[in-house]
Amino acid sequence: MAKRRAETRGSDAERRKRVSARIDEPKKHRTFSSSDIAERAHWDDYQKAYEEAIRATAAPHAPWYVVPADNKWFSRLVVAAALIVTMDDLDLAYPTQPPEEKAKRDDACKALVAEKKG
Repeated sequence: MAKRRAETRGSDAERRKRVSARIDEPKKHRTFSSSDIAERAHWDDYQKAYEEAIRATAAPHAPWYVVPADNKWFSRLVVAAALIVTMDDLDLAYPTQPPEEKAKRDDACKALVAEKKG
């Protein structure tokens, strides 16, 4: 079975906006950490490490989808489309019953109907 993985990516401007929101909006204060600011200095190194990891682990049977995270609705659309493609590729179908099992089921159904009438 094919594996597909997704990783979201926010632009520098979007990350800055989100950190600012955690500082400025009281409801988001609980999600702020002072390390958020310090870690921003390492962002380019993190991006390089992510890219290397994705290149090293991607394969035709297990591709990565790098999803832009700046717009939630678009990110969700991209992930939904990837899920649809993945499920279509699975070529799923309801299991079929051997004829003798179908006959047993039909007999059981007739017995239940007869019992109901009786």
